[in-house]
Amino acid sequence: MSGVRLKVELLAHTADAEKIITAAARLCYSPLGINELLDSIDMETQEKFIQMLFGLGHESPIEHVTFTFGIEGVSRSLLAQLTRHRIASYSVKSQRYVKEGYFNYIIPPEIEDCSETREIFIKAMKEDQERYSQLSDILFKKHYDYFLDQGYTEQKAKSLAEKRAIEDARFVLPNACETKLVMTMNARSLYNFFHHRCCNRAQWEIRKLAKEMLKLVREVAPILFVHAGPRCLTGPCPEGKMTCGEREQVIKEYSTLGVITDETD
Repeated sequence: MSGVRLKVELLAHTADAEKIITAAARLCYSPLGINELLDSIDMETQEKFIQMLFGLGHESPIEHVTFTFGIEGVSRSLLAQLTRHRIASYSVKSQRYVKEGYFNYIIPPEIEDCSETREIFIKAMKEDQERYSQLSDILFKKHYDYFLDQGYTEQKAKSLAEKRAIEDARFVLPNACETKLVMTMNARSLYNFFHHRCCNRAQWEIRKLAKEMLKLVREVAPILFVHAGPRCLTGPCPEGKMTCGEREQVIKEYSTLGVITDETD
């Protein structure tokens, strides 16, 4: 099966995130108690302090707030890239405990757009599905018989055998195989994620995910994420000779997400 689409939800986030960040930053230099600080903070103060923090490069206070996403319709290939962002928490659908059977898969747009490549790709997915099922069935019987010989009940032998079978059969599954996950990042890690993964040089699938995540967090914390995105939005491209050379187009694209930018280098 294919046809799966990216689905991203903001499942949870720190309430009053921008106020929490402002209070944390002010606490370092204020004799007031925490509740007094919180009561004294209005929207204007939040915007002023958060802009000041980024201007000074003092970003540790934004680590106090977190955002949790539910993500579906992404490939195992994307998962390998995503988990390189190590300051985060991930819970991922397990191929060791969940039998894939006729798995969903992600078709890259460049392959989807060409009838010849799409046909080759889908054929490869079907072959992988068949091999996965064949391996699972053969290994299941082998392990089931073994556990019965060891004195396990039929129900227990079946449960153990299926797990043993699919944890080895999964080695034949492709990077295109669809997965689901829950991911939590603090705001500082998210900024780093957006810097790298919203960039035009990022791989298409993770760039698409990053843009959807950015839209969601800007809805609930617009002051905090006003400048989030690829680094070229607020300054020169850091990619040097590998720049995409499309800064103006990037700025125009991200203006639709409500990202405020300085168009001067």
